[in-house]
Amino acid sequence: MSTEACGSSLLVDLPDDILAIIGKSLSSRDICNLGLCCRSLNSLAASDKIWLTQCEMVEVVSPKELVEWRKAVLSYKALCRFLINVKPLFGIWVHQNPELGNVVYVMPGFVSVVGCRIIPQEVGPLGIEDGPILWAPVFEVIGDDNGVSMFILHGRDKDHDYIYPGSVKSIDKTCNVLLLEVEPIKGRKRSNLLHSKSFEHHSDEEVGRKVYIPDSRISKSHRFAEPSVQTVPFSKLSFGDRRKLLDIVTSQVRMQVPDSVSAPLFPCLRSAEDNFQKDVVHLTERQAMLTKMHRLGREYIDWTASHELPCLPNQIDLSEIKKMLDRSSGFRNSLSGDETRTQCARKKTLGDYVRDYTRQMLRRSSLTNSGHGVRKNSSTSSENKHAQLHDFLSSGDTIGLTLHASTMKLSSYRAWPNMHDSRFALYKLPVQVASGDQDYAGVWGGTFDWPPGKPTEDKPGKALFFLVLSYYEESPGQKLLIGTKILEGTHYVLHPNGSAMFIVNINESSNEPFPWESGADPLPLTVKQSFPGEGIANGYGFRYPGSKPGSLFVLQDGMLAFLWKETRAVLTLQRLDLGDLLKKGERVPALPPITNFSYLTKSYSNVFAGFANTTTSLTSPRKNHI
Repeated sequence: MSTEACGSSLLVDLPDDILAIIGKSLSSRDICNLGLCCRSLNSLAASDKIWLTQCEMVEVVSPKELVEWRKAVLSYKALCRFLINVKPLFGIWVHQNPELGNVVYVMPGFVSVVGCRIIPQEVGPLGIEDGPILWAPVFEVIGDDNGVSMFILHGRDKDHDYIYPGSVKSIDKTCNVLLLEVEPIKGRKRSNLLHSKSFEHHSDEEVGRKVYIPDSRISKSHRFAEPSVQTVPFSKLSFGDRRKLLDIVTSQVRMQVPDSVSAPLFPCLRSAEDNFQKDVVHLTERQAMLTKMHRLGREYIDWTASHELPCLPNQIDLSEIKKMLDRSSGFRNSLSGDETRTQCARKKTLGDYVRDYTRQMLRRSSLTNSGHGVRKNSSTSSENKHAQLHDFLSSGDTIGLTLHASTMKLSSYRAWPNMHDSRFALYKLPVQVASGDQDYAGVWGGTFDWPPGKPTEDKPGKALFFLVLSYYEESPGQKLLIGTKILEGTHYVLHPNGSAMFIVNINESSNEPFPWESGADPLPLTVKQSFPGEGIANGYGFRYPGSKPGSLFVLQDGMLAFLWKETRAVLTLQRLDLGDLLKKGERVPALPPITNFSYLTKSYSNVFAGFANTTTSLTSPRKNHI
């Protein structure tokens, strides 16, 4: 055998289809290591064919959509890098407030992932599957042509839709908390765009802007060359300081959404191929526009810049500062004094205010430590617990929005995570996959009353409920199925978010008969199985509801119905695909940006009532039955 017919040449000479099959047994890391062996294998490891196989193995989008996504990036390798990075974000994310439901479903967009809030609502005349589900955009993580992730927060202010660009700090593979934060960046320099091929067609005004490049776009050699800086974590700041920073940064980086960027965010679910291609054309243009806005927009605020270019976003207009201070008493008090009032006569950068704030803090510290023995040794619990704002800001030269997908040790109660009330965060809801011994695990949706699915003339506007069904074994021989409420489409909530609507023992059979012989149609109704259990009821108050006996029935076509024995109230459920529902749904305006990410204010009424089904009142059919 000749030397040409052995070694790496054996792999290089294989047909592309054979290489794709071999690639299925390799990880992306293996392929990258293969490219380091020799020059011929390096070209093989960069083959689109082998990286297409890797993209398919990630199982984020269909092969048909992968082909369209590839047109917006440089290679399948870049696309695979993006898919692997963002895959942990997919799924259901929740927050405790408001109690009616704060459900954000993260799904594929177009070279992006999109976080969509499902609005509490009633079921339309077409039913759950065919009626338009109302939703609002929360955030997007978009991949550029190199597969680098970019963060965009959605929000609405003064009847205008805005996007708020930022960076993706990190995405843990096992992330269970999504944090909206402000991050100080050290050593950020101006980006020289005049000789960049990527921007050669931009206008002089765009090129003249100061652009700050996130860490993900800085070369490793440059990143490692920078001296390490001990930074104060954003989470260590007090809630008030965190809120102020987010308010200031979002007010400065926001950009009004052009019509070409507004919608859609993902391909709509239609059968016609020409409609799908129209959506793809629009989405391709939208992805290119958002990438351009993110690169040239006001991503970071520079508080150390000079006054050479007063119109650049590194400076904050004094009138805007006054508005911010009017809304933020802490900043106003910390910046009070003769020196500050003198400086307010001119325009100042954010750095001026940070330095004033630092001087005031140092002055207070010196007064506290001089001559007052009692005050010298006493400090408030907040000073011991929280980091100082000036310490946080002094660790960088610029600040910007970041999305941090972190892994935290969280406790939970019956599949519902225990959440922090003062963090701008969303919490991932673990959803079990339906399998042989867990047939009913997953996401279900339904309404109260019979017949199921569609409103009737005498009972229009049935409230929509979303439940996550999970299996638990509390003791040998007792396997429980728990239906946890994650969304409630009523006007005023009766039970808190994360409530167990029912708990049944699937190792036992119920003797309770089902009271109806037919459903929406006159055909006979078949009950396949039934399990005894307990359903939620008014008992010990809002936070600690009681329970009453009932049974869960498995009906024909895979539907479920939980029947309360005494009241004969019934909750009917059908399995849902949230991605398909949103693709057929209707987009509504978002909330203001920070509130839009996580609604931290406790509320028992429908804060989204202005968007959902205003023609009918949102009433609870449970109130008269349970």
